[in-house]
Amino acid sequence: MREIFQTVDVLVAPTTPCVAPPLDQTTLEIDGQIFPLRPHLGFYTQPLSFIGLPVLSVPCHAPGALPVGIQLLAAPYQEAKLFRVAHWLSQPSSPGG
Repeated sequence: MREIFQTVDVLVAPTTPCVAPPLDQTTLEIDGQIFPLRPHLGFYTQPLSFIGLPVLSVPCHAPGALPVGIQLLAAPYQEAKLFRVAHWLSQPSSPGG
């Protein structure tokens, strides 16, 4: 990851494999396979959570659609970059707003 952040300020990755599920949903289909829902909502966050990088999840949605979370990752001690990108994404004219 150190090598990546030599040329990249912020990485963007999915937070969950789906939009927010209904409270009573118990399974999740990923690539045609059925999985228990709750343990697999962290499918994309779990591998990144243990390496010690600053990570921020931001909702991103199209008008009329449920939001889906995206993760923003930065190099150690670069949290300010994450907040700047998250703020930009939250603006109505941005791709995430």
